[in-house]
Amino acid sequence: MSRNKIALIGGGQIGGVLSQLIAQKRLGDVVLFDIVEDLPQGKTLDIAEASRIDLFDVSVKGTNDYKDISDSDLIIITAGLPRKPGMSRDDLLVTNAKIIKNVAENVKRYSPDSIVIVISNPLDAMVTLFQKTSGIPVNRVMGQAGVLDSSRFSTFIAWELGVSVKDVNAMVLGGHGDTMVPITRYANVCGIPVMELLERKYHDKSKAIEVMEAMVNRTKLAGGEVVKLLKTGSAFYSPASSAFVMAEAILFDEKRLLPTCAFLNGEFGVKGYYVGVPAVLGAEGVENIIEFTLNDEEKHAFDSSIQAVKDLISDIDRLGL
Repeated sequence: MSRNKIALIGGGQIGGVLSQLIAQKRLGDVVLFDIVEDLPQGKTLDIAEASRIDLFDVSVKGTNDYKDISDSDLIIITAGLPRKPGMSRDDLLVTNAKIIKNVAENVKRYSPDSIVIVISNPLDAMVTLFQKTSGIPVNRVMGQAGVLDSSRFSTFIAWELGVSVKDVNAMVLGGHGDTMVPITRYANVCGIPVMELLERKYHDKSKAIEVMEAMVNRTKLAGGEVVKLLKTGSAFYSPASSAFVMAEAILFDEKRLLPTCAFLNGEFGVKGYYVGVPAVLGAEGVENIIEFTLNDEEKHAFDSSIQAVKDLISDIDRLGL
C-alpha cells in the first residue's frame, strides 16, 4: 500500500514543525520545498535522523525544485513573509501575493490534482488568489484559520474556568483578522454554556459578559500578541498543529466538521468569496458547508468580517495582483 504524499511549500517555522508532526504521526511521505538553498534539506535531514527515536519510516525530503512536488495528494502552503511587530496581516498583501501567485503557477504545473491548504497571510486573500491562479476546483482549495482561532478561543475559556480544554467547544467564523467572529452563544464545556458557567463563577451577569468580551478580544488579537512577544516572527506551533488536523481529516476521509476558510456559493448569504465557516472535510476536500442561523448581533459581526474580506480582494484586483 502506497503512502500519502504531502508537499509543504515554505520551509520556515510552520513548514518545519509540520514536517516533524507529519513524520511523527506517520501521516505520509513529506516533501518540504523552499527557495532558500539547503534550508529544507537541512531541516528534513534533522527530522529524519530522529526516525529511530520517534519510530517512523515515512520519507522526509527537502528540495529547492518544484518538480519534486509532482503528484502530491495534499499540498500545504506556508510560503510568504511572517508578520513583524506593528505589522498587520493586510500589510503583507502585496509581497505575499506575488509569492502565492508563483506558488500557484507551479502547483498548477506539477500537481494540479492535489488538495491544497493555504496558511499564508492575509489568509482569505491568499486563498482566493491561489485558487484563481491555479484553477484548482474551489472545493479542493481551502485556508487554515478557523481551527487555530477556535483553539485559541477554547484555550482562553479553559484557563478562565479552570477546566480541561479537551471539554471546551468554541467556534470562530469569518475572516482571519481583527474582524473574526467568535460565536459566544454556542461556546460550551461538555454542553454547558460558557456564559452560564461564567455567571455562576462571578454571581454577576454583567461581570460574566465583561469577561467573555475580554476573551473574545484576546482571541481576535491573539496572533498579534504572539508576534509582539516573539519580536522576530509570528506563531508557528499552533498554526502547524491546526493544519495537521485538517490534513488528517482529508487524507483519512474523517468527515470532520472544522471551521475552514472555504468558498461560499450562497451559504450564509455570501456568494463568490472564501470565508471561515463550519465545513465537513474529507477525501474530496470541502465536502459540505454547515449553515446555522446567526442572531442579529452575530449576523452584523459576520457581515462586517465579510466586508473586510471583500476589501482585501478589491485591493488585489486594484493592484493587478
